[in-house]
Amino acid sequence: MNMQTLRSPWRRMLGFAIFFGGAAVLVSEIFRSLPLDDPRMRGALTGGAMAALATALGTLPVLLSHQFSQRTYDTLLGFGAGVMLAASSFSLIIPALASAKSLGAGAWGAGGIVGAGILAGALLLMLIDRMVPHEHFVKGLEGPQARAMKRAWLFVLAIGLHNLPEGLAIGVAFAGTDAVAALALATGISIQDVPEGLVVALALRGVGYGRWASAGMGVLSGLVEPVAAVLGVAVISLSASFLPWGLSAAAGAMLYVISHEIIPESHRAGHETFATGGLMLGFVLMMLLDTALG
Repeated sequence: MNMQTLRSPWRRMLGFAIFFGGAAVLVSEIFRSLPLDDPRMRGALTGGAMAALATALGTLPVLLSHQFSQRTYDTLLGFGAGVMLAASSFSLIIPALASAKSLGAGAWGAGGIVGAGILAGALLLMLIDRMVPHEHFVKGLEGPQARAMKRAWLFVLAIGLHNLPEGLAIGVAFAGTDAVAALALATGISIQDVPEGLVVALALRGVGYGRWASAGMGVLSGLVEPVAAVLGVAVISLSASFLPWGLSAAAGAMLYVISHEIIPESHRAGHETFATGGLMLGFVLMMLLDTALG
């Protein structure tokens, strides 16, 4: 083993340290420029940061060289889908209906607004899905110039697209009037982000990337959430009439991710029973969080 081989891991570690140190400084500067005296913005940042930290936490087993079976992997994916499904229903769609009614809409009007918002959110994510180059775990490469990019970044972009609606949901929820329900939503999303961080790190590890690179890019994918949470608050702060639209659009985007990617991925290896069991457990856990805290 020559000296060059020995130096290579230390160089990579130093590179990651410099990168994440610079990212931390940049994030701190952005936070300073935000109106943190606004409790909605402060709550959204806290909830988004909690979700990003949970994603980072999920990558730790990869650094410790723990191995997981495909069955465990699929069960964790199902669990995440269940949490997102319950969050869409109890933390986003139901409050969106209540918000539309509080603004003067009748039963049919509120249903129409929320239904249109759900479809708009799903359509927006579908368009982003088509336009941004990334790699699905099941279907492979998608988007323009996908083959020209490194596979690791394609995976990170894919998970970033998944995290976008979650971050928006956190921000929109904190922009509403029920801070306790928003906290329940952020807690539930953070819980499912732990296995999600593990899943993306394992996927990168499985295509040949090292432990530090896999964990580092898993952490990077979670940074979408606090940014999206701030964006969600900023949009809803323009007008209270945007709240039911924002809540329902976030729900639609999450439903799109569940159906388009997470459930197909969790079923592809023949572990449908375990994946479905994980989904049921995740759904019940998020429902309990929402009803107990909300």
